[in-house]
Amino acid sequence: MESILAVSDPAVNPALGLLIFMLGGLAGAVFYLPFKKVAKWAWESYWFVYALFGLVIVPWVLTFITAPDVISILKEAPSKELSRCYIFGAMWGFGGLTWGLMIRYLGVGLGLALGCGICSAAGTLLPPIFKGQIASLTADTSACVALLGVVISVIGIVLIGGAGISKEKELPEEEKKKAVAEYSFKKGIIAALFSGLMSAGMAFGLQSGTEIESIALLKGTAATWKGMPVLVVVLLGGFTVNGIWCLCLNFKNKTIGDYTNFKAPLIGNIIFAGIAGAIWVMQFVCNKTGEPSMGDLAYVGWAVLMASSILFSTILGIILGEWKGTGGRTKTLLAIGITVLLGSSIITGWSGYLKKDTAAAPVTTEESTLNSLSENLTKSSDSLKASGEKVSSDLKSAAEKLQSAAESVANDAKDAAKNISEQAKATAEKVANDTKEAIENVKNEAKTAVEELKGKSNTTVIKVDPSLTNAPVPPAPTSAPAPASGLSSDR
Repeated sequence: MESILAVSDPAVNPALGLLIFMLGGLAGAVFYLPFKKVAKWAWESYWFVYALFGLVIVPWVLTFITAPDVISILKEAPSKELSRCYIFGAMWGFGGLTWGLMIRYLGVGLGLALGCGICSAAGTLLPPIFKGQIASLTADTSACVALLGVVISVIGIVLIGGAGISKEKELPEEEKKKAVAEYSFKKGIIAALFSGLMSAGMAFGLQSGTEIESIALLKGTAATWKGMPVLVVVLLGGFTVNGIWCLCLNFKNKTIGDYTNFKAPLIGNIIFAGIAGAIWVMQFVCNKTGEPSMGDLAYVGWAVLMASSILFSTILGIILGEWKGTGGRTKTLLAIGITVLLGSSIITGWSGYLKKDTAAAPVTTEESTLNSLSENLTKSSDSLKASGEKVSSDLKSAAEKLQSAAESVANDAKDAAKNISEQAKATAEKVANDTKEAIENVKNEAKTAVEELKGKSNTTVIKVDPSLTNAPVPPAPTSAPAPASGLSSDR
């Protein structure tokens, strides 16, 4: 049922998805051309400017335009997922460093054919295996056909690689270097193997940000652009590696002065290196924006992207004369390889329509049941939406009332506390004044009582002459003798 609902989504359009992926492949094939206009700069100098524009400036500008809440999205994203995307981006960064060397030694046509082929196989098949979803590669007819398309694309890549080896044997050294100045198949194949495997980290990183994409959708980002917040994290990991390495080479080779060397076409170099970066990053912007159109088959986008890059780069190599002077065998292998790659893209597109047809078949046999179910789901959805809006409105109203009541209680408590404080202050002042007055009254009464006591006291003080105290004291008078017995007392 989920698959039926998924393919009924108007956003699922495999033809549009394939077209977007192929436009990304075109960008991946031609991005290196502006570097040919850079003059009097070391490789590390123009590669740093390319990385700055392609991995930081352009993707962040696009992300702020298409997903304005990218900062809050990344803040809410799980730290483990952010770390995983960043680390896979750094892994790709190591591959990106040698990607330029691969083209430098093999040329645009052969270099991108080998590098993209290895990257395509690893980036398409390994992520589902690592996620424990290997069964999804053969889950139904459409999945088997999609897997067949991937295998055929790898065969086409091998054929183009064989054409490159044949070219290596046919042309003399000076003829090879007319088109590719530093042509070296040995160095180039080593760079292609390392770069192709490590560059698959980009596919791992872009498919590791499912939670970030979910948060982006919840924040209002359109489904087409939901992968942009994931892309900037992955590219930031890549820029860390590329930027540090280029600056290290600048200091080691004493080329740091390139950025201020006015003897070189400074402005032109910055512009062309920046254009190369802007074109380059569009292949991964197309990869992420094309995925929603593929529905459940989004994982094949990486294979289509790489196959398209090889197809267009091979055609570009022919135009630039990289295959000039080769024999019939080499040209035959090249033509067959290009044809096989075109066929792989057609097969992959067909798998998308098989998915759609497989999901649509039950609609024909059980049309009434499904229509009824669809109507019920629609009604239930509308009812739930209305109920949700009403509950949300009621909760909002209740919250506002609670907030108002809380503010009222707080104000009343504040006023009551203020009144109590003022009353307590007044009472304290009154008690203090009464106490002071009582003390004054007691003091006054005590003073009055003391004065009254002084007024009632009449004690006379006799002053004695000190000279008198030295005179002899007269003897005390003796008492008269008692009368004789029998005699009258008158005698």
